[in-house]
This record gives sequence, structure tokens and C-alpha cells, in this order.
Amino acid sequence: MNSYFSLAFNLILLPCTIIVYCLAPRKARFAVLLAASYVFFWCLSGALIVFILISTATVYACGRQMSSLLLRRDELLAEVSSGKKQIKKDCKRRMRYVLIVGAVLNFAMLFTLKYLGFFSASASSLLAFFGFEVPEITATIGVPIGISFYTLMAVSYLVDVYRETVEADSNIGHVALFLAFFPQIMEGPICRYGQTAKALYAGDPVKLGNMYRGVLRILYGMAKKIVVADRLNAFVDNVFTDYSSFDGGIIALAAVLYTIELYCDFSGTMDIAVGIARIFNVNLPENFRQPFFSRTSSEFWMRWHITLGTWFKDYVYYPISLSKPCKTLTSKARKRFGNRYGPLLVSSIALFVVWFFNGLWHGAGSQYLLFGMYYFVMIFLGGLIEPLASAIAEELHINRGGMPYRVFQNLRTLFVIFAGEMLFRATSAADGLTMLGTAISDFTIESFSQGTVFMIGVDPYDFAIVVLVLLAMLVIGVIKERGGDPCESIAQQNDVVKWGVLVFIALFIIVFGAYGPNYTPVEPMYAQF
Repeated sequence: MNSYFSLAFNLILLPCTIIVYCLAPRKARFAVLLAASYVFFWCLSGALIVFILISTATVYACGRQMSSLLLRRDELLAEVSSGKKQIKKDCKRRMRYVLIVGAVLNFAMLFTLKYLGFFSASASSLLAFFGFEVPEITATIGVPIGISFYTLMAVSYLVDVYRETVEADSNIGHVALFLAFFPQIMEGPICRYGQTAKALYAGDPVKLGNMYRGVLRILYGMAKKIVVADRLNAFVDNVFTDYSSFDGGIIALAAVLYTIELYCDFSGTMDIAVGIARIFNVNLPENFRQPFFSRTSSEFWMRWHITLGTWFKDYVYYPISLSKPCKTLTSKARKRFGNRYGPLLVSSIALFVVWFFNGLWHGAGSQYLLFGMYYFVMIFLGGLIEPLASAIAEELHINRGGMPYRVFQNLRTLFVIFAGEMLFRATSAADGLTMLGTAISDFTIESFSQGTVFMIGVDPYDFAIVVLVLLAMLVIGVIKERGGDPCESIAQQNDVVKWGVLVFIALFIIVFGAYGPNYTPVEPMYAQF
């Protein structure tokens, strides 16, 4: 068992979990989910499970300590008639120490296991440039599955307890299940305690309606992953591995296909996570909202990997931009640069920090840092030139709300997205920039006209299948963009239609899925991040 797409998971672990969950007393059902989560974690990471256990223990202990401080504060406030402000201030200060300890411990594990080698190698190379020989330090024990995801969830729990938006749970099993819930442990979504915790340990019975909706969502996700993403992987991998052998047209196509592959892989896995959770009456937050309909880079990141973006917004961007130093700087900048550009320039400080860590969160590599800085520049420039773009459009009498301009915005944003994903997929920042330069300077359709494009791992049959599925996804996306819910609409049909749809999707995956002796199994892509 190595992912949600393995036969062992779908034929053994998931069915057994559902059966045992249904048979267990309501109060014990959260323990069934926790046991299944740890079994799944062990199958993927083995003894590295110790790190999520340590994370759970530290988060639980720090949460309880902050809860005790809050309880003592309330007792003191009830006893005195003056000095209440100082009591609250002292409590907040002590809670801040506990929060820092818990956050540092969790981020220290993440840094040591995932980033130590990268930063050590970078520091060693830098010092060698100045004539100092320093050996590199690497962590050789491996990286637990989902550590980037559950670490952010752990820290968000501590911050929310500190902010008093959630109460620290007195049951360590509840906290453990929140962090390790098996549908989300591999690739998220990144949940907040207040979003899912109560549903996780409520032990609600499995209902036929939820079962159907969950299975339908699971099959839709599998179709994206197995039929589209895995089929495109051969082409993408060949081009990015040996990009110097191809012209700019093929490299540009590889960037487009990689973006499609990544979306179908990641959003398909999210569909499976949401579908499995739905079976147990747990509503995980959506991580995608038709991202390719975006008209700006900023809007794209409000629709793509939504839970990561909102985490950085709530726990990094706002705390920095609303801090006293930034508020003071904003007042000075507003006087010097005006009400439009003053706050924008100051907020760029928080934006830079967000995108530096956003890039780094995805992986320990120069290409990921470049990817983060790329979107920092795009989003910052978007805000900077917006008044100029508005003025030009007004001068030229261009209707910015009209369809032609909206199509232009969408196409422009797609170009930005494809270029960004090329940098993201490259093996290094230097390779990414070289590929981008080649795609622009050496763009040609010669490889298409000569049929070379069909000799790089994907043939016309494969392209036809991919296009067919993408058209279906486009229709579904348009319906959802207009406020519809295709899954819910199907679920409300008669039994013949409902079960016919499930059978059709399942057979489609079996017939057209990219698997077998001629295909290399592709693990979920975001699991490595």
C-alpha cells in the first residue's frame, strides 16, 4: 500500500475501515478512524510515524498548558475588581511563550527532516566560494508522509488556541485524529481544528446518501489521476529530463501538459480525500475552485491550493501586515507615496515573506524558491500597474467587464500559470530559466507538423483520450462556476441514472486508465511536498 490509488487501500483498508466503523459503538468510532490513519501512515512511512506522534504530543501538551493559563486568568478576573488589564496581559505573554515553544518544536522537525540538507549544501557552497571548506550536513532517516501538511495544521491549532478561537481539546485522541486523518494525511487539504475536529470524533453513522456522494467523488478523482495525469507523465518526464533535445514548441507544450498533469493529479487526489471523508460525514474544505478561469495571478491563488493560501494569509500575511512596525511604516509610506501606492509598497513586505515560504514549503530546491519569487513579482506588479491599466482602458474606451477583455485576461493569466509551472517542474532554477528562454526564443511548430510530438511517450490515441476527459472537466467546471453542483444533481436522480453513472465512470477508468506493463506507476505528485 503506497497511496489512495493502490489496490490494497481500495480493496482492504478502506472497506475494512468502513465496516468496523459501522459496527463500532458511536463513542469508539473516532478510535477506528485513528487506527486506520496510523495503519495507513505506517504503510507509507514505517517507523517515521514517531514524528507525527511527537508532533501530536507537543501540540496537545502546549494546548492544554494554554488552556490552564486561560482558566487561571478567568479565575483571577473573577476575584479582583481592578488590575484586570494587567492580568490579561500577563496571561497572553505566558501563552505566547507556550505557543512559541510548540511552534518551534514542530517547525524544527520539519526543517531538520526536509530542509537541512538543502540549506547545508547551499551554505557549504557559499563558504567554499570564499575559501572555507565546511562539510555538508544531511538528515538520512527520510521524510514522513505529509509532514509539510500536518505541521501547518499543528501550528494552526496552537495559534487558534492562543487566539481563543478554539478551545484546547482535553482528549489527546481527538487531536491525534485531527492531525493524522488518513484521507488528508498525504496531500491535505490543510484543515483548521474548528473546521473538521467535531465531525471527526462525532461518530456519525454511515448513510447511503453520503456513501454514494463519496464514491462518486472518489471515482471522479481517479479518472483525473489515472486517465489524464498518469497518461501525460511520460511526455512531461521525457521533455523535462532531456529538454536540450527539444525545440521551444515542444518545451512549451510540455509546460502546458505538466500544468494539466499537476492539476489532474492534485485535484484528483483532493477529490478522493473529500470523497472518503464524506463517507464518514466529514466535510473537508475544498482545495480547488476552477483555477483556470482566473483572470489574474492573485485570483489564481485564491482558487488553487486554497487551504495553503488561506493558511499563509491568516498566519503569516495578516500578522506581519497588521503588526505595529508595518502599521507605522504604512502611515509614513501613505504620506510619501499616496493612499494607493503607500500601503501597497508596505504590504509587499508581508507578500514577499509569504511567497518565500510558499515556494520553500513546496520543496528544498532552488526551483521552488524561484517559483515563489516568480509569483511574488507577478502579484506585486499586478497590484502596482492596476491603476495604470484602468486609466488606459478608460482612455481607450475599453469595457473591462466585457467578454473580449475578460478572455484577454484569462489567456494572459494562463500564460503566467504555464510559465510558472515550467519553473516549478524544472530540476533546478537554472534549468527552469533556460527552458523558459528556449520556449520563447526557439518556439516553432516544426515538431508538430512533422509528427515528432507523437514520439515522446504519448501517441494520438492518448491525446484523444486526454482531450475527451478535459472537455468533460470543462463542462463540469462551467456548471460549478455558475453555481451548480453536478455531483449533487446526479445524486438526486433515480437509481438507474445514479448507479449507471458510477458504473460508467468505473468502466471508463478500467478501459482507459494509464496502467499496466507499458506504464510506470506515478505516485501522487504533491505527496513529495
